[in-house]
Amino acid sequence: MSIPFELPTEDRAPSPYTGYTRAHWEAVADGLLWAAWRWSSPGRALLDLPGRPSRSGVRSDGLEGFARTFLAAAFRVAGADGDDPHGWLDRYARGLDSGTRTPGREDTESWPLILDHDVQGQPMVESASVALGLRLTAPWLWKNLDAGVQDRVEEWLRGALRHVPAPNNWYLFPYTVAGFLESVGRGDAETAAARGRALELMEGWYRGGGWYADGDGRAFDHYNGWALHLYPVLDAHLAGDTGEDATRFGERLRAHLEGFALMFGADGAPLHYGRSLSYRFAASAAVGLGAVTGHTPLSPGVSRRLVSGSLRYFLEHGALTDDGLLSLGWHGAHEATLQPYSGPASPYWASKAFVSLLAPAGHPLWTATEEAAPVEEADRVLALPAPGLLLQATRADGIVRLHNHGSDHVRPHEGEVAAEDDPHYGRQAYSTRTGPTAVTNVADNHLSVRVNGRGSVRRRVHPLGAGQGDGWGWAASWHRPVFAGGPPMVPGLRVESVTVARGPYELRVHRVVGAPPGARLTHTGWATGPEEPLVSALHGLHGWDGEPETVRAPQGTAYTAWAELPRLSGAAGGTSLHVCLAALSGEPGPGPLAEAVTEVVPGEEGVEVVWADGGGRTRVSFDPVGVTHTAE
Repeated sequence: MSIPFELPTEDRAPSPYTGYTRAHWEAVADGLLWAAWRWSSPGRALLDLPGRPSRSGVRSDGLEGFARTFLAAAFRVAGADGDDPHGWLDRYARGLDSGTRTPGREDTESWPLILDHDVQGQPMVESASVALGLRLTAPWLWKNLDAGVQDRVEEWLRGALRHVPAPNNWYLFPYTVAGFLESVGRGDAETAAARGRALELMEGWYRGGGWYADGDGRAFDHYNGWALHLYPVLDAHLAGDTGEDATRFGERLRAHLEGFALMFGADGAPLHYGRSLSYRFAASAAVGLGAVTGHTPLSPGVSRRLVSGSLRYFLEHGALTDDGLLSLGWHGAHEATLQPYSGPASPYWASKAFVSLLAPAGHPLWTATEEAAPVEEADRVLALPAPGLLLQATRADGIVRLHNHGSDHVRPHEGEVAAEDDPHYGRQAYSTRTGPTAVTNVADNHLSVRVNGRGSVRRRVHPLGAGQGDGWGWAASWHRPVFAGGPPMVPGLRVESVTVARGPYELRVHRVVGAPPGARLTHTGWATGPEEPLVSALHGLHGWDGEPETVRAPQGTAYTAWAELPRLSGAAGGTSLHVCLAALSGEPGPGPLAEAVTEVVPGEEGVEVVWADGGGRTRVSFDPVGVTHTAE
């Protein structure tokens, strides 16, 4: 698709994979800003972009437009050491003045007040972008503001320190506000308290291996990179802090990038997984941050390959409207991808990707020759035990798959209700080439227990372990099936699930415990469009009635307007074992799945599978859950 603003000519000498250079990043930032600023209020305080309003209302949405584009402008100008050829900072200076004169008033310019997250919380999110933008541009913007404007801006920002954030990454918003105020000599006990509380919570949320939970539950998603790592590591970098906390956060980012680098497909796409996916290329923010700060295991050439690949992917897949605005969706607009907190300017958290511009033109991030992304080097299987995830990447088609056995979006205080089924977390697998089907359609990559005609969903995920060997890996979890339109749960019913990844194959093993008489199961594979060059295959090995049927998902996915997917069916009752093979691949695919396995030996404690062509023998056991694989 055409890009509605001009980009520099590709340069394949330093960038053989993407053709993008630092000049492309600057041009994209400028193009996004020009398009968004067409919709500013007369006093420059609000950017009222067209589109579906968020649940926070249009005034909050206007502030969001100002704050999130300010972040892009700040990275752009700070990365150029203050050079601002388009005068972006003058616009934001005027908006800061107009928006803070009478906060809370219902006029054409005033910003909403920052209140508790459950009252009027969205402005607290935006305060972090305003504060970070001011910190990045302090030598050129903040120091030139009138003292009265500075005081008003500070007073508005302090609302973030005096009100209650949501119980997750939101605590990093007052942390960021406090960091800015301290950086300009306006720190006090209030700023110290906000920073101390965030750091305390971060320690409780850290689960190891570079992964934070987004709050007290088990939500592991893109917020790890674009929030939980970004704010504290960037704060330390801007402060020149090399102390104990800064070192610890830097080491965690490095550990995170060890696995996260494998979460981008050869086409540049990040994994379509988790909430807030309309932030799109913000998914690369952690990679750019690692390159800028030095807290990365990746070479500069690999880092640029990933960040530029992601940026280019979205620009070329319809993320921009004809007017140059980022739409609410993934490729183009896509309602099923959205959460109710998303408004017209929400996608501009994508601005976080421009953290890469903090690396100046002579930095190795821009001067090194691009190198292959991890998915382009070899087939990989990587177990991430801390979040309970299993990554599977195949070099031939450049697809990365994520098998989810540890992440959900059910907070500790919440029950399990089928009406709150979240396709972005509840499915068993996600990829860089497919998205989940809509909640009203047949669910992809899902085992459903049917009792009295009602099908179950998976809400809270309990990890049972993950591991890997040479060319293979596994992850396991259990859940209590939750039902819509009747009792939320069937007493004693439990599903234990194991995924073993090897090459392009996914061995999926489920043990259903406590199913009532007459219960039935369905199991689905990957959802793909009929015109897509993809193969979605599913083959029953044990516990299924026969060959899969093809079912339709007419609302499609973020990748295709209309999708279809394979589905197996089988009977269950008491304790039963169900085994199948699944595969998602680029055409022509890995061959018939029926020929991939030569023998299946089920038993009371698990199952043993013998792979064709000397591929070895895989043993999946329960009580306790474990997986072994031996070569022939």
